[in-house]
Amino acid sequence: MGTAHPPWDVVVLGAGAAGLYAGIEAARRGRRCLVIDGARKPGEKIRISGGGRCNVTNLNVARATIPERFLSRNPRFALSALSRHTARDFLARFEAAGLSWTEKALGQLFCATFARDVVAWLVRDLAAAGATLRLGTVVHGVEGAGPFTVRTDGGDMAAARVIVATGGLSIPKMGATDIGYRIARAHGVPLTDTRPALVPLTFAGAPLEEMAALAGTAVEGAVACGRARFRDGLLFTHRGLSGPSVLQASSYWREGEAVAIDLAAGAEVGASLAAERRRAGRVAPATALARLVPERVARAAVARAGLRGTLADQGNAALARLNAAVHDWQVVPQGTEGYRTAEVTLGGVDTDALDPRTMEARAVPGLHFVGEVVDVTGWLGGYNFQWAWSSGWVAGQSV
Repeated sequence: MGTAHPPWDVVVLGAGAAGLYAGIEAARRGRRCLVIDGARKPGEKIRISGGGRCNVTNLNVARATIPERFLSRNPRFALSALSRHTARDFLARFEAAGLSWTEKALGQLFCATFARDVVAWLVRDLAAAGATLRLGTVVHGVEGAGPFTVRTDGGDMAAARVIVATGGLSIPKMGATDIGYRIARAHGVPLTDTRPALVPLTFAGAPLEEMAALAGTAVEGAVACGRARFRDGLLFTHRGLSGPSVLQASSYWREGEAVAIDLAAGAEVGASLAAERRRAGRVAPATALARLVPERVARAAVARAGLRGTLADQGNAALARLNAAVHDWQVVPQGTEGYRTAEVTLGGVDTDALDPRTMEARAVPGLHFVGEVVDVTGWLGGYNFQWAWSSGWVAGQSV
């Protein structure tokens, strides 16, 4: 296969959030820019995100919160990019394009219309900036050290600089591959271990039997894993647990560790049941508890706590067991649902090998890594999209 002539100033690998944003920025600076992707459509993960509405950013991506809310071997690495192109900077561009947003809980901002409108905006801006978008082109590798040769199934492409925005391993049905990691290895850029993140937890044995019997039931819950605790919705499934609080905790969970489940976050179960015992002791514990949680959840918790009879029959120790069954259910997950349903990939290109001001590999001038392929993973709720915008902008500014 021959090499394309003349060479591109910049070739961006990946037409997702980070890749499109990087391509726009590079092209606006007068660079001859090509963005390529193996998918037939650009921005597929944008399109399916947020239930088709796309959680574009989060207002709480502030300098003080970044090290806490972005997981990485070096949590402070993300500070540079996220501080230079902030959520407000992104929103200024978003609004200038005629798009509007709605705010949900915890600072989460969603596109007011549809996620496909976000994709259309990015593709439109890419074209307006003068960049070329080439889809259905599978990347096989990158060779050389500036200029680079990008090997694809559509021929070789020469590039002075390459931005790798190929994402991680999550949601393989959307075309996710390990090509970004293979490119890094081929150039001696180290990687950290990768694993599914923001993913439902699976269980086995007695916990699974109880969870499966409650499948489809949701509560306002909280999940704690080590020192990390997240309060939000919790959903029982046929395989275990899902919902925002579970997805958040999954990024911190490791095999063999227990998680603590609170099935009634914000409620005072022990005090409420003690008061009910004094007022109307002949009521069944499950009936009283069902005023605080769904009835099926109440019955399952009472059975797990081993209570029999009425509230009047329960001593303080029995009520303490029921309180713990609701507020501190200690269970050990069997695993996760894996990359099939994981929203992101934890780990990736080691940040120690990258310049945070440019996202360029320190040992390979001209080779940049942005977005999910890098060992930076944000919390649920728009943090990962903001990392894509910010890291893509930084790379586009530096090529």
